[in-house]
Amino acid sequence: MRSYDHPNLFNFRDLGGYPTADGRVTRWRRLFRSDSLSRIDPEDAASFTALGVRTVIDLRRPREIERDGRVHEFDGLRYHHLHPVHAEWEVSAEADEISDARWLADRYLDLAEDGRAAIVAAVEVIADAQNAPVVVHCVAGKDRTGVVSAVTLSALGVPDEVIAEDYALTQGATDRSMQFLRALNPEVAKMPARWLLSPAETMTLFLADLRSRHGSIRSYLGLSPTTLARLEENLLERPA
Repeated sequence: MRSYDHPNLFNFRDLGGYPTADGRVTRWRRLFRSDSLSRIDPEDAASFTALGVRTVIDLRRPREIERDGRVHEFDGLRYHHLHPVHAEWEVSAEADEISDARWLADRYLDLAEDGRAAIVAAVEVIADAQNAPVVVHCVAGKDRTGVVSAVTLSALGVPDEVIAEDYALTQGATDRSMQFLRALNPEVAKMPARWLLSPAETMTLFLADLRSRHGSIRSYLGLSPTTLARLEENLLERPA
C-alpha cells in the first residue's frame, strides 16, 4: 500500500516499491513520508503503531513545534528534530514571469544548500537499519519532506521521473490538508496559491539544479562509502 488513510493525516505514504537504475526496488515499510505527526490522536494511534515505526525525523522549525507540538512519545519511538535552516518564503520575490514549478524548484535549491547539514543528517538516520521503519515529516509533508525524500531516493538510484511522480502525489492531499489547517488557523487562507502546488516538474528541475552544482546527488550528500552501502542494504532489494 502506498498511501495510508489516517483521520488527521493527509499525506502519509510509503516510499517502497520504486525501481532503481540497476534493477532493484526500494523496500516497502522501511521509509515513510508524512505531514505533521503532531496531529496523531487516539484515532490515529493504532494504525500508526501497527506500522512498527521506530524513528521519526521532524524537519519543522522550532517555532512550528512549539506551536503545534511534536509526535506523541510512543513506547520505543526515537525522535530526531533536524531542522534545515532556510529562508522564509515571504522574502522571495513573487516573480510572475517565473513558472510555479521553477519558483518552487528555486526555493528547494535554497533549502538544499542552506539546510544541507540537517538534510545530510536525516539521510544518515535513514541509512541505519536499526532506525527502520522511519517517518520523515514537516508541516504539509511537501517541501522539506519532499527534498529529503528526493535526495534519498536519488542517492539510491531511483530515476528522477519516478521521484517527481511521487512528489506530485502530494497534490491530491493538499485540499483536505488545507481545509483542516484553515479550520485551525484562518490566516492560512492568505497563503499564496503557488506555495500549495506540487507539480512534478518542480522536482525534476530541482534535482537537475542540484546535480549541476555538485556533480551528483551523492556528491551533494557527501556520505562515506560505508554509509551509502548501509543505505542501499537497508532500503533496496531485488524484486521477487
